[in-house]
Amino acid sequence: MKLPFFKMSGAGNDFVLLDGLPRGRTGAALAKRLCDRRRGVGADGLLVVSKRGGKPRLDYWNADGSAAFCGNGSRCGALWMAEHGRAKGTSFTLATSGGPLEARVAGKGRASVKMPAPKGLKLGLRLGARNRAYAAHFVDTGVPHAVILVPDVEAIDVRTLGRFFRFHKAFGKAGANVDFVQLKKGVVRLRTYERGVEDETLACGTGVVAAASVIRALGKAGDRVTVRVRGGDELHVTFGRGETWLEGPGETTFHGEVNL
Repeated sequence: MKLPFFKMSGAGNDFVLLDGLPRGRTGAALAKRLCDRRRGVGADGLLVVSKRGGKPRLDYWNADGSAAFCGNGSRCGALWMAEHGRAKGTSFTLATSGGPLEARVAGKGRASVKMPAPKGLKLGLRLGARNRAYAAHFVDTGVPHAVILVPDVEAIDVRTLGRFFRFHKAFGKAGANVDFVQLKKGVVRLRTYERGVEDETLACGTGVVAAASVIRALGKAGDRVTVRVRGGDELHVTFGRGETWLEGPGETTFHGEVNL
């Protein structure tokens, strides 16, 4: 069976996008198969667009097959739907497993989504690793995140420390994504270790919002925060009127067919 797919990138966070699930296949199984970087297409996660009741719908699975919410994936899905006539206008609502998701297309290759309201904020946690204490903060932005401020984000061994903190007992059985953050000249620099991918990714939308939320809560930023991710792109988080919006780039990098 030949399965058509689109490969998308949201600031370096990459996804395989399918126009509907093929009959007899599950999103979880396809995510494991297609996101494998050696035996599949290769991606951080799988997006599936569809229509239910005449309304556009978006579902997401991490590379390990776990269902989740993904900010950058949602932005990419919204851009694809707008470009392929699956959504009307530049502002529309997507159905998701977590409820309605508002999206806006801000121009060619840029989109924003209304993110889940940050919750469960805990500041000033002290976590130990490698005979050193780290100041950490926790916030849930659709998925749980541990945010750790560091003096030089480029000097951090993200894979090793991220894997350690991702499973830290302070974050319970489910664990958390781990964000290493440096504030420099008004810009938040971010590197993220993502659960479900179990590695550092070039960008993480919920991580961008988590970093911005913590920096704002600490009084180091206002209602609009610029975050530069590992891939080099800048994303913007805007807080206001009880809403949180994530805006940034997205593009289709190629499309093709894969044998199943």
